[in-house]
Amino acid sequence: MVSSRADVEEEAGATMQVQVETHTGQGGVEMPRRFRLDGREIEVSDNLDQWPGPDYRYFKVRGDDGNLYLLRLDEFSAEWELIMFQRTQSEAAPADLDSSTQPNGHA
Repeated sequence: MVSSRADVEEEAGATMQVQVETHTGQGGVEMPRRFRLDGREIEVSDNLDQWPGPDYRYFKVRGDDGNLYLLRLDEFSAEWELIMFQRTQSEAAPADLDSSTQPNGHA
């Protein structure tokens, strides 16, 4: 189990720490198991994809919160970065009101 940190730039310019706990997957590849983001611990519920880059290895994962994350491992420094986050649609869109609960009582 390996744990490392990396600073992540948000769009607003603030910095968040990403701490990743890993396990060894098939072929000896280091795989994310869980990570800490902005003080929250997120379990990786599904490793959706992975691919190599010139100096990095990329992991597309789904967290136990249902959101998608793209993590990048610098294989030389063993530092992790969060480079993409996508909130699930059910969290992003407000719930529809049932017509029977409209304030004016009209269906």
